[in-house]
Amino acid sequence: MLMKALRVGLGQLIVLGDAVSRPARKKRSAEAQAEVDKAARDLTLYQFHACPFCVKTRRTLHRLNVPVALRDAKNNETDRQTLLTEGGRVKVPCLRIQEGDKVTWMYESKVIIAYLDQRFGAV
Repeated sequence: MLMKALRVGLGQLIVLGDAVSRPARKKRSAEAQAEVDKAARDLTLYQFHACPFCVKTRRTLHRLNVPVALRDAKNNETDRQTLLTEGGRVKVPCLRIQEGDKVTWMYESKVIIAYLDQRFGAV
């Protein structure tokens, strides 16, 4: 019980720290932002709200100004089940990338952040 309370408390501190120190959004022309918005429709981030690795990934999305759909794999049983059955495991953060008929499930915050920086950093 004490460990759960500590974990919840630390999680809320991490979320608060993110809220007060969030980086500025990347500025783009309207046309370039429209391209990013269109590309982001094919991305979904499965995450836990207070997970430090998920917070780190969401900060990158905010910094790059990429509007990705977020799915709560902790509190939403449907999202959790989708992550398990389609992604193969309940591990977050996980970025679902739809490219035509091909779906890629990308795990690990470092890998996801590198992908996002490479794909959206120069746009």
